[in-house]
Amino acid sequence: MKIFAISDLHMCTSGNKPMDIFGAKWHNYLEKIHADWEEKVTDDDVVLIGGDTSWAMDLPEALSDIATLKPLKGKKVFVRGNHDYWWKSISRVRAGLPDGFYALQNDCIKFKNVIVCGSRAWCVEGSPDFREQDRKIYLREVERLRLALNSAEKVKQDGDEIYCLIHYPPFNVRRENSLFTDLFESFGVKKVIYGHLHGKDSRTDLKIVKNGIEYYLTSCDQVDNKLTLIKDLG
Repeated sequence: MKIFAISDLHMCTSGNKPMDIFGAKWHNYLEKIHADWEEKVTDDDVVLIGGDTSWAMDLPEALSDIATLKPLKGKKVFVRGNHDYWWKSISRVRAGLPDGFYALQNDCIKFKNVIVCGSRAWCVEGSPDFREQDRKIYLREVERLRLALNSAEKVKQDGDEIYCLIHYPPFNVRRENSLFTDLFESFGVKKVIYGHLHGKDSRTDLKIVKNGIEYYLTSCDQVDNKLTLIKDLG
């Protein structure tokens, strides 16, 4: 089993939100993602999708977008992004997803000896877009991440590893510690997967290691519309 990741698919089957207005990397990007997915992924594999999955404003439209992933192999695991306005009730989201699709919200799911926990997160202090009004949301999201990590701790056994799937980068451009990274370190997280960052002006190191934790940026335009291999469990 292999674990892959990608983020920020920004799907819109209705066609009213074309992404190629943002540059050449977005031209036919979904077709490129599908082609790479079909080449790499088997039925035994897992694909982590780190938010901003659909531009839809309501759940039925989002489920129509998500259904385009159904022919692709592997188990699909989602967290909410800042543009996933359709994601309101987690119970309704889960009830609408096809078999083999999983939505994480402040909780976890286990595959072999890997526990994947997930939450949206938020922009952190020191980020260019962080304002005083963000502080309340930031602190709330920290507690939600703590819930996710606590759920992982409850099912963890000897030899298990904890991975975190979030949407926002958990640090600012200077890679300073945040309340999110503090949580990762205190819970012994091995790998963190995130997205949200786009464009040539973003600081886009695709992988960094900070205090022993591997951090992967998987926004699709930053990874050339290809899945990132996170772990090969053999």
